[in-house]
Amino acid sequence: MKKLILFLSLTFFASQFVVAQTTEVWIVRHAEKDKSNQEDKNPNLSEEGKIRAGDLAKYLKKVKFDAAFSTPYKRTHQTLDSLIIQKVIEYKDAKSLVDSVNKSYVGKTIIVTGHSNTVLEIIEAFGGKKPREELTDDDYDYIFHLSVKGDKAKVKMDQYGRPHHL
Repeated sequence: MKKLILFLSLTFFASQFVVAQTTEVWIVRHAEKDKSNQEDKNPNLSEEGKIRAGDLAKYLKKVKFDAAFSTPYKRTHQTLDSLIIQKVIEYKDAKSLVDSVNKSYVGKTIIVTGHSNTVLEIIEAFGGKKPREELTDDDYDYIFHLSVKGDKAKVKMDQYGRPHHL
């Protein structure tokens, strides 16, 4: 009986430790895409976008990522190309992304690339409050840093690279 109580106590404390861990989540929209072919549904980054991807690497040079999450589009993957990340995992929607992070990356540091219409949704899915009302098609320079603990997130917003809003 004492062993059972000890086992249950240790299990409880271990689960509390996992819940208490903070996950660092960086969220960024993909860099500028090549708009020369309006028919292309999966364009590469433009030259300006490649420069911004390099600026992202400079901005995050002191951050060590355990994993990256990207949608299956070239531009989101290419935005991460300047970062040194061992593992890039594709996701389809905010819920599956959060589920994957909560299952395998609690207490880790990750980066997520998204789109103008998904970045703020992802912040909310992690339990954060939207720091902006919207992201437009011209908003490429924002980066969001979330400190996630359980189902709550503290959100910090910054800008990197050449300002898109002069």
